[in-house]
Amino acid sequence: MLRLRAKLFGDLPREVAVLSAVAFSVAVGFGIVAPVIPLFARHFGVGRAEVGAVLSAFAFMRLASALGVGRLVDAIGERVVLATGIGIVAVSSALAGLAHSYLQLLVLRGVGGIGSAMFSVSAMGLLLRVVGPDQRGRSVGLFQGGFLLGGISGPAIGGPLAAWSIRAPFFVYACTLLVAGTVAMIGLRRAALARKSEPADADQPRRTSLAHAFRQRSYRAALAANLADGWALMGVRNTLVPLFVLESLHRGTGWVGIGFTLVAGMNAAALIPGGRLVDRRGRRPVMVAGCLLSAGAMVLLATAPDIGGYIAAMLLFGVGSGLLDVAPAAIVGDVAGKRGGTVVAAFQMAGDGGSVSGPVVAGWVADTWSYGTAFWLTAGVLAGAGALAVRSPDITSPAPEERVLEALATTTEVVAETS
Repeated sequence: MLRLRAKLFGDLPREVAVLSAVAFSVAVGFGIVAPVIPLFARHFGVGRAEVGAVLSAFAFMRLASALGVGRLVDAIGERVVLATGIGIVAVSSALAGLAHSYLQLLVLRGVGGIGSAMFSVSAMGLLLRVVGPDQRGRSVGLFQGGFLLGGISGPAIGGPLAAWSIRAPFFVYACTLLVAGTVAMIGLRRAALARKSEPADADQPRRTSLAHAFRQRSYRAALAANLADGWALMGVRNTLVPLFVLESLHRGTGWVGIGFTLVAGMNAAALIPGGRLVDRRGRRPVMVAGCLLSAGAMVLLATAPDIGGYIAAMLLFGVGSGLLDVAPAAIVGDVAGKRGGTVVAAFQMAGDGGSVSGPVVAGWVADTWSYGTAFWLTAGVLAGAGALAVRSPDITSPAPEERVLEALATTTEVVAETS
Protein backbone atom coordinates (compact mmCIF):
# COMPACT_ATOMS: atom_id res chain seq x y z
CA MET A 1 0.00 0.00 0.00
CA LEU A 2 2.79 2.43 0.89
CA ARG A 3 4.59 1.57 -2.34
CA LEU A 4 1.42 2.26 -4.35
CA ARG A 5 0.91 5.58 -2.57
CA ALA A 6 4.52 6.57 -3.30
CA LYS A 7 4.12 5.65 -6.95
CA LEU A 8 0.87 7.59 -7.36
CA PHE A 9 1.64 10.71 -5.33
CA GLY A 10 5.45 10.81 -5.57
CA ASP A 11 6.70 14.35 -4.91
CA LEU A 12 3.23 15.85 -4.59
CA PRO A 13 2.30 17.62 -1.35
CA ARG A 14 0.68 15.53 1.37
CA GLU A 15 -2.55 17.50 0.99
CA VAL A 16 -3.14 15.95 -2.45
CA ALA A 17 -3.38 12.47 -0.91
CA VAL A 18 -5.63 13.77 1.90
CA LEU A 19 -7.98 15.52 -0.51
CA SER A 20 -8.11 12.45 -2.77
CA ALA A 21 -9.06 10.31 0.24
CA VAL A 22 -11.73 12.84 1.23
CA ALA A 23 -13.08 12.85 -2.33
CA PHE A 24 -13.27 9.06 -2.27
CA SER A 25 -15.20 9.03 1.02
CA VAL A 26 -17.66 11.67 -0.18
CA ALA A 27 -18.21 9.93 -3.52
CA VAL A 28 -18.72 6.49 -1.93
CA GLY A 29 -21.47 7.92 0.24
CA PHE A 30 -23.11 9.76 -2.63
CA GLY A 31 -22.95 6.62 -4.76
CA ILE A 32 -24.75 4.75 -1.97
CA VAL A 33 -27.57 7.26 -1.62
CA ALA A 34 -28.04 8.60 -5.18
CA PRO A 35 -30.01 5.63 -6.61
CA VAL A 36 -32.32 5.65 -3.57
CA ILE A 37 -33.32 9.33 -3.65
CA PRO A 38 -35.93 9.00 -6.46
CA LEU A 39 -37.40 5.90 -4.83
CA PHE A 40 -37.59 7.59 -1.43
CA ALA A 41 -39.31 10.63 -2.95
CA ARG A 42 -41.90 8.36 -4.60
CA HIS A 43 -42.40 6.80 -1.18
CA PHE A 44 -44.36 9.97 -0.29
CA GLY A 45 -46.81 9.42 -3.15
CA VAL A 46 -45.65 12.23 -5.44
CA GLY A 47 -45.40 12.29 -9.23
CA ARG A 48 -42.38 12.15 -11.51
CA ALA A 49 -42.09 15.93 -11.71
CA GLU A 50 -41.88 16.18 -7.91
CA VAL A 51 -39.26 13.42 -7.90
CA GLY A 52 -37.24 15.41 -10.43
CA ALA A 53 -37.59 18.50 -8.25
CA VAL A 54 -35.82 16.72 -5.38
CA LEU A 55 -32.87 16.00 -7.66
CA SER A 56 -32.93 19.52 -9.12
CA ALA A 57 -33.08 21.18 -5.68
CA PHE A 58 -29.63 19.86 -4.81
CA ALA A 59 -28.13 20.95 -8.14
CA PHE A 60 -29.87 24.34 -8.13
CA MET A 61 -28.76 25.29 -4.62
CA ARG A 62 -25.24 24.10 -5.38
CA LEU A 63 -25.20 26.36 -8.45
CA ALA A 64 -26.85 29.34 -6.74
CA SER A 65 -24.55 29.34 -3.71
CA ALA A 66 -21.21 28.79 -5.44
CA LEU A 67 -20.10 32.43 -5.80
CA GLY A 68 -20.99 33.22 -2.19
CA VAL A 69 -18.99 30.18 -1.12
CA GLY A 70 -16.04 31.41 -3.18
CA ARG A 71 -16.07 34.72 -1.29
CA LEU A 72 -16.27 32.82 2.00
CA VAL A 73 -13.24 30.74 1.03
CA ASP A 74 -11.27 33.91 0.31
CA ALA A 75 -12.31 35.35 3.67
CA ILE A 76 -11.76 32.47 6.12
CA GLY A 77 -9.82 29.79 4.26
CA GLU A 78 -10.53 26.50 2.53
CA ARG A 79 -10.14 24.04 5.43
CA VAL A 80 -12.91 25.46 7.60
CA VAL A 81 -15.29 25.91 4.66
CA LEU A 82 -14.57 22.38 3.45
CA ALA A 83 -15.23 20.74 6.82
CA THR A 84 -18.32 22.89 7.44
CA GLY A 85 -19.72 22.01 4.03
CA ILE A 86 -19.21 18.30 4.61
CA GLY A 87 -20.87 18.68 8.01
CA ILE A 88 -23.90 20.40 6.45
CA VAL A 89 -24.32 17.62 3.89
CA ALA A 90 -23.91 14.97 6.61
CA VAL A 91 -26.53 16.49 8.94
CA SER A 92 -28.99 17.23 6.12
CA SER A 93 -28.59 13.67 4.79
CA ALA A 94 -29.21 12.11 8.22
CA LEU A 95 -32.29 14.30 8.68
CA ALA A 96 -33.46 13.40 5.17
CA GLY A 97 -33.37 9.76 6.22
CA LEU A 98 -35.77 10.71 9.03
CA ALA A 99 -38.04 12.82 6.79
CA HIS A 100 -41.77 12.25 7.21
CA SER A 101 -42.98 14.36 4.28
CA TYR A 102 -42.02 15.22 0.73
CA LEU A 103 -41.51 18.89 1.64
CA GLN A 104 -39.00 17.98 4.35
CA LEU A 105 -37.03 15.85 1.89
CA LEU A 106 -37.09 18.63 -0.74
CA VAL A 107 -35.82 21.30 1.68
CA LEU A 108 -33.13 19.07 3.16
CA ARG A 109 -31.78 18.13 -0.26
CA GLY A 110 -31.58 21.83 -1.11
CA VAL A 111 -29.61 22.49 2.07
CA GLY A 112 -27.34 19.61 1.12
CA GLY A 113 -26.64 21.33 -2.20
CA ILE A 114 -25.26 24.37 -0.33
CA GLY A 115 -22.97 22.10 1.70
CA SER A 116 -21.84 20.36 -1.47
CA ALA A 117 -20.88 23.70 -3.03
CA MET A 118 -18.87 24.56 0.09
CA PHE A 119 -16.99 21.28 -0.10
CA SER A 120 -16.29 21.23 -3.82
CA VAL A 121 -15.21 24.87 -4.21
CA SER A 122 -12.95 24.81 -1.14
CA ALA A 123 -11.45 21.40 -1.94
CA MET A 124 -10.55 22.36 -5.50
CA GLY A 125 -9.30 25.77 -4.39
CA LEU A 126 -7.04 24.21 -1.75
CA LEU A 127 -5.76 21.57 -4.14
CA LEU A 128 -4.81 24.16 -6.75
CA ARG A 129 -3.19 26.38 -4.10
CA VAL A 130 -0.86 23.83 -2.48
CA VAL A 131 0.70 22.46 -5.67
CA GLY A 132 3.09 24.09 -8.10
CA PRO A 133 2.26 24.81 -11.76
CA ASP A 134 4.13 21.68 -12.89
CA GLN A 135 2.09 19.49 -10.49
CA ARG A 136 -1.45 20.71 -11.12
CA GLY A 137 -2.37 18.24 -13.84
CA ARG A 138 -1.32 15.17 -11.85
CA SER A 139 -2.90 16.50 -8.68
CA VAL A 140 -6.27 17.17 -10.28
CA GLY A 141 -6.17 13.76 -11.97
CA LEU A 142 -5.64 11.99 -8.63
CA PHE A 143 -8.33 14.09 -6.93
CA GLN A 144 -10.85 13.36 -9.67
CA GLY A 145 -9.78 9.72 -9.57
CA GLY A 146 -10.83 9.60 -5.92
CA PHE A 147 -14.26 10.84 -6.89
CA LEU A 148 -14.50 8.37 -9.75
CA LEU A 149 -13.42 5.34 -7.72
CA GLY A 150 -15.80 6.26 -4.93
CA GLY A 151 -18.65 6.81 -7.37
CA ILE A 152 -18.11 3.35 -8.85
CA SER A 153 -17.88 1.66 -5.44
CA GLY A 154 -20.88 3.33 -3.82
CA PRO A 155 -23.76 1.80 -5.83
CA ALA A 156 -22.42 -1.72 -5.17
CA ILE A 157 -22.98 -1.06 -1.45
CA GLY A 158 -26.15 0.98 -1.85
CA GLY A 159 -28.17 -1.65 -3.72
CA PRO A 160 -28.21 -4.33 -1.00
CA LEU A 161 -28.53 -1.65 1.68
CA ALA A 162 -31.63 -0.15 0.05
CA ALA A 163 -33.18 -3.61 -0.23
CA TRP A 164 -32.91 -3.86 3.57
CA SER A 165 -34.16 -0.31 4.29
CA ILE A 166 -34.89 2.61 1.99
CA ARG A 167 -33.82 5.03 4.74
CA ALA A 168 -30.55 3.30 5.66
CA PRO A 169 -28.44 4.70 2.76
CA PHE A 170 -28.99 8.26 4.03
CA PHE A 171 -27.49 7.36 7.42
CA VAL A 172 -24.55 5.50 5.87
CA TYR A 173 -23.94 8.53 3.62
CA ALA A 174 -23.85 10.74 6.72
CA CYS A 175 -21.30 8.41 8.31
CA THR A 176 -18.99 8.44 5.28
CA LEU A 177 -19.19 12.24 5.28
CA LEU A 178 -18.27 12.41 8.96
CA VAL A 179 -15.21 10.27 8.17
CA ALA A 180 -14.32 12.59 5.28
CA GLY A 181 -14.74 15.70 7.44
CA THR A 182 -12.57 14.28 10.21
CA VAL A 183 -9.83 13.34 7.75
CA ALA A 184 -9.97 16.84 6.27
CA MET A 185 -9.74 18.66 9.61
CA ILE A 186 -6.79 16.55 10.78
CA GLY A 187 -4.94 16.07 7.50
CA LEU A 188 -5.18 19.65 6.21
CA ARG A 189 -3.91 21.51 9.28
CA ARG A 190 -0.57 22.20 7.64
CA ALA A 191 -2.23 23.81 4.62
CA ALA A 192 -4.30 26.06 6.90
CA LEU A 193 -1.21 27.17 8.81
CA ALA A 194 0.65 27.84 5.55
CA ARG A 195 -2.21 30.05 4.38
CA LYS A 196 -2.10 32.14 7.57
CA SER A 197 1.68 32.56 7.33
CA GLU A 198 1.68 33.86 3.72
CA PRO A 199 3.14 37.39 3.74
CA ALA A 200 0.77 40.21 2.90
CA ASP A 201 3.34 41.78 0.55
CA ALA A 202 3.97 38.65 -1.52
CA ASP A 203 4.70 39.14 -5.20
CA GLN A 204 1.32 37.66 -6.10
CA PRO A 205 -1.85 39.59 -5.13
CA ARG A 206 -3.61 38.17 -2.08
CA ARG A 207 -6.84 37.75 -4.03
CA THR A 208 -7.53 37.16 -7.73
CA SER A 209 -10.75 38.87 -8.75
CA LEU A 210 -13.29 37.27 -11.03
CA ALA A 211 -13.16 40.31 -13.33
CA HIS A 212 -9.39 39.85 -13.73
CA ALA A 213 -9.87 36.14 -14.48
CA PHE A 214 -12.55 36.80 -17.11
CA ARG A 215 -10.17 39.05 -19.00
CA GLN A 216 -7.93 36.04 -19.68
CA ARG A 217 -8.75 33.93 -22.73
CA SER A 218 -7.40 30.78 -21.15
CA TYR A 219 -9.85 31.11 -18.24
CA ARG A 220 -12.80 31.71 -20.57
CA ALA A 221 -11.77 28.63 -22.55
CA ALA A 222 -11.62 26.57 -19.34
CA LEU A 223 -15.14 27.71 -18.40
CA ALA A 224 -16.44 26.76 -21.86
CA ALA A 225 -14.77 23.33 -21.70
CA ASN A 226 -16.21 22.62 -18.25
CA LEU A 227 -19.67 23.68 -19.37
CA ALA A 228 -19.44 21.52 -22.50
CA ASP A 229 -18.25 18.52 -20.49
CA GLY A 230 -21.10 18.93 -17.99
CA TRP A 231 -23.57 19.23 -20.87
CA ALA A 232 -22.27 16.06 -22.53
CA LEU A 233 -22.12 14.05 -19.30
CA MET A 234 -25.54 14.95 -17.92
CA GLY A 235 -27.37 15.90 -21.09
CA VAL A 236 -26.22 12.96 -23.22
CA ARG A 237 -24.57 10.17 -21.24
CA ASN A 238 -26.85 10.25 -18.20
CA THR A 239 -30.07 11.34 -19.90
CA LEU A 240 -30.19 10.50 -23.61
CA VAL A 241 -27.89 7.49 -23.93
CA PRO A 242 -30.08 5.13 -21.83
CA LEU A 243 -33.15 6.08 -23.88
CA PHE A 244 -31.17 5.91 -27.14
CA VAL A 245 -30.01 2.36 -26.36
CA LEU A 246 -33.54 1.19 -25.54
CA GLU A 247 -35.50 3.05 -28.23
CA SER A 248 -33.10 3.37 -31.18
CA LEU A 249 -30.68 0.47 -30.76
CA HIS A 250 -33.45 -1.78 -29.37
CA ARG A 251 -31.13 -3.24 -26.77
CA GLY A 252 -31.75 -4.04 -23.12
CA THR A 253 -30.71 -2.11 -20.06
CA GLY A 254 -27.65 -4.35 -19.73
CA TRP A 255 -26.11 -2.52 -22.67
CA VAL A 256 -26.71 0.79 -20.91
CA GLY A 257 -24.68 -0.53 -17.99
CA ILE A 258 -21.93 -1.73 -20.33
CA GLY A 259 -21.70 1.72 -21.91
CA PHE A 260 -21.54 3.48 -18.55
CA THR A 261 -18.87 1.04 -17.36
CA LEU A 262 -16.78 1.69 -20.47
CA VAL A 263 -17.00 5.45 -19.96
CA ALA A 264 -15.99 5.12 -16.30
CA GLY A 265 -13.15 2.72 -17.11
CA MET A 266 -11.65 4.86 -19.86
CA ASN A 267 -12.18 7.98 -17.76
CA ALA A 268 -10.15 6.42 -14.96
CA ALA A 269 -7.49 5.26 -17.43
CA ALA A 270 -7.13 8.77 -18.87
CA LEU A 271 -6.92 10.78 -15.62
CA ILE A 272 -3.34 10.06 -14.53
CA PRO A 273 -1.65 10.02 -17.98
CA GLY A 274 -3.75 13.04 -18.91
CA GLY A 275 -2.52 14.83 -15.79
CA ARG A 276 1.08 14.05 -16.65
CA LEU A 277 0.56 15.39 -20.16
CA VAL A 278 -0.98 18.57 -18.78
CA ASP A 279 2.13 19.16 -16.67
CA ARG A 280 4.56 18.12 -19.41
CA ARG A 281 3.04 19.51 -22.62
CA GLY A 282 0.82 22.28 -21.36
CA ARG A 283 -2.87 22.77 -20.64
CA ARG A 284 -4.15 23.81 -24.05
CA PRO A 285 -3.29 20.73 -26.18
CA VAL A 286 -4.81 18.36 -23.61
CA MET A 287 -7.96 20.47 -23.35
CA VAL A 288 -8.33 20.61 -27.13
CA ALA A 289 -7.74 16.85 -27.33
CA GLY A 290 -10.47 16.27 -24.73
CA CYS A 291 -12.93 18.38 -26.70
CA LEU A 292 -12.01 16.64 -29.97
CA LEU A 293 -12.42 13.13 -28.55
CA SER A 294 -15.71 13.93 -26.81
CA ALA A 295 -17.08 15.65 -29.90
CA GLY A 296 -15.98 12.67 -32.01
CA ALA A 297 -17.94 10.39 -29.68
CA MET A 298 -21.09 12.45 -30.25
CA VAL A 299 -20.56 12.35 -34.02
CA LEU A 300 -20.21 8.56 -33.84
CA LEU A 301 -23.51 8.27 -31.98
CA ALA A 302 -25.18 10.44 -34.61
CA THR A 303 -23.69 8.78 -37.72
CA ALA A 304 -23.29 5.15 -36.63
CA PRO A 305 -26.48 4.29 -34.71
CA ASP A 306 -25.58 0.65 -34.13
CA ILE A 307 -24.04 -1.29 -31.28
CA GLY A 308 -20.50 -1.00 -32.70
CA GLY A 309 -20.76 2.77 -33.02
CA TYR A 310 -22.21 2.95 -29.52
CA ILE A 311 -19.31 1.00 -27.97
CA ALA A 312 -16.71 3.04 -29.86
CA ALA A 313 -18.43 6.28 -28.84
CA MET A 314 -18.46 5.32 -25.16
CA LEU A 315 -14.75 4.46 -25.28
CA LEU A 316 -13.87 7.77 -26.96
CA PHE A 317 -16.08 9.78 -24.66
CA GLY A 318 -14.53 8.18 -21.58
CA VAL A 319 -11.05 9.30 -22.63
CA GLY A 320 -12.19 12.76 -23.74
CA SER A 321 -14.11 13.42 -20.56
CA GLY A 322 -11.14 12.27 -18.49
CA LEU A 323 -8.92 14.85 -20.19
CA LEU A 324 -11.53 17.55 -19.57
CA ASP A 325 -11.47 16.64 -15.88
CA VAL A 326 -7.83 17.75 -15.56
CA ALA A 327 -6.76 20.34 -18.16
CA PRO A 328 -9.37 23.08 -17.53
CA ALA A 329 -8.94 22.80 -13.75
CA ALA A 330 -5.17 23.21 -14.09
CA ILE A 331 -5.78 26.44 -16.04
CA VAL A 332 -8.04 27.68 -13.25
CA GLY A 333 -5.20 27.02 -10.80
CA ASP A 334 -2.82 29.03 -12.99
CA VAL A 335 -5.27 31.95 -13.05
CA ALA A 336 -6.50 31.81 -9.44
CA GLY A 337 -3.08 31.65 -7.80
CA LYS A 338 -3.06 31.66 -3.99
CA ARG A 339 -6.35 33.51 -3.52
CA GLY A 340 -9.07 32.82 -6.02
CA GLY A 341 -12.14 31.37 -4.32
CA THR A 342 -14.60 33.12 -6.64
CA VAL A 343 -12.49 32.14 -9.67
CA VAL A 344 -12.77 28.47 -8.69
CA ALA A 345 -16.47 28.93 -7.84
CA ALA A 346 -17.29 30.36 -11.26
CA PHE A 347 -15.49 27.42 -12.87
CA GLN A 348 -17.65 25.01 -10.88
CA MET A 349 -20.75 27.01 -11.81
CA ALA A 350 -19.92 26.61 -15.50
CA GLY A 351 -19.86 22.83 -15.12
CA ASP A 352 -23.05 22.83 -13.05
CA GLY A 353 -24.68 25.12 -15.59
CA GLY A 354 -23.92 22.61 -18.33
CA SER A 355 -25.24 19.78 -16.13
CA VAL A 356 -28.51 21.67 -15.52
CA SER A 357 -29.10 22.96 -19.07
CA GLY A 358 -27.79 19.94 -21.00
CA PRO A 359 -30.53 17.45 -20.05
CA VAL A 360 -33.28 20.00 -20.74
CA VAL A 361 -31.99 21.33 -24.06
CA ALA A 362 -30.68 18.04 -25.45
CA GLY A 363 -33.86 16.27 -24.36
CA TRP A 364 -36.04 18.91 -26.03
CA VAL A 365 -34.02 18.67 -29.27
CA ALA A 366 -34.34 14.86 -29.23
CA ASP A 367 -38.11 15.12 -28.69
CA THR A 368 -38.55 17.79 -31.36
CA TRP A 369 -36.23 16.35 -34.00
CA SER A 370 -34.21 13.22 -33.24
CA TYR A 371 -31.50 11.68 -31.10
CA GLY A 372 -29.04 12.28 -33.93
CA THR A 373 -29.78 16.02 -33.93
CA ALA A 374 -29.22 16.18 -30.18
CA PHE A 375 -25.89 14.37 -30.59
CA TRP A 376 -24.81 16.75 -33.35
CA LEU A 377 -25.75 19.73 -31.18
CA THR A 378 -23.65 18.38 -28.32
CA ALA A 379 -20.75 17.78 -30.70
CA GLY A 380 -21.09 21.43 -31.73
CA VAL A 381 -20.98 22.61 -28.12
CA LEU A 382 -17.81 20.58 -27.52
CA ALA A 383 -16.24 21.72 -30.79
CA GLY A 384 -16.99 25.34 -29.89
CA ALA A 385 -15.20 24.87 -26.57
CA GLY A 386 -12.30 23.27 -28.43
CA ALA A 387 -12.09 26.26 -30.80
CA LEU A 388 -11.85 28.63 -27.83
CA ALA A 389 -9.12 26.41 -26.37
CA VAL A 390 -7.12 26.52 -29.64
CA ARG A 391 -7.16 30.32 -29.50
CA SER A 392 -6.17 30.50 -25.83
CA PRO A 393 -2.57 31.12 -24.72
CA ASP A 394 -0.47 28.50 -22.97
CA ILE A 395 3.07 28.21 -21.63
CA THR A 396 4.15 28.27 -25.27
CA SER A 397 2.23 30.08 -27.97
CA PRO A 398 2.67 28.51 -31.41
CA ALA A 399 0.72 29.69 -34.43
CA PRO A 400 -2.96 28.61 -34.63
CA GLU A 401 -2.31 25.92 -37.23
CA GLU A 402 0.52 24.53 -35.10
CA ARG A 403 -1.81 24.47 -32.10
CA VAL A 404 -4.21 22.16 -33.95
CA LEU A 405 -1.34 19.84 -34.90
CA GLU A 406 -0.13 19.96 -31.29
CA ALA A 407 -3.58 18.96 -30.06
CA LEU A 408 -3.83 16.13 -32.59
CA ALA A 409 -0.42 14.83 -31.49
CA THR A 410 -1.55 14.97 -27.87
CA THR A 411 -4.77 13.13 -28.76
CA THR A 412 -2.74 10.33 -30.34
CA GLU A 413 -0.43 10.18 -27.32
CA VAL A 414 -3.35 10.00 -24.88
CA VAL A 415 -5.09 7.23 -26.83
CA ALA A 416 -1.82 5.27 -26.94
CA GLU A 417 -1.25 5.65 -23.18
CA THR A 418 -4.81 4.59 -22.26
CA SER A 419 -4.98 1.64 -24.67
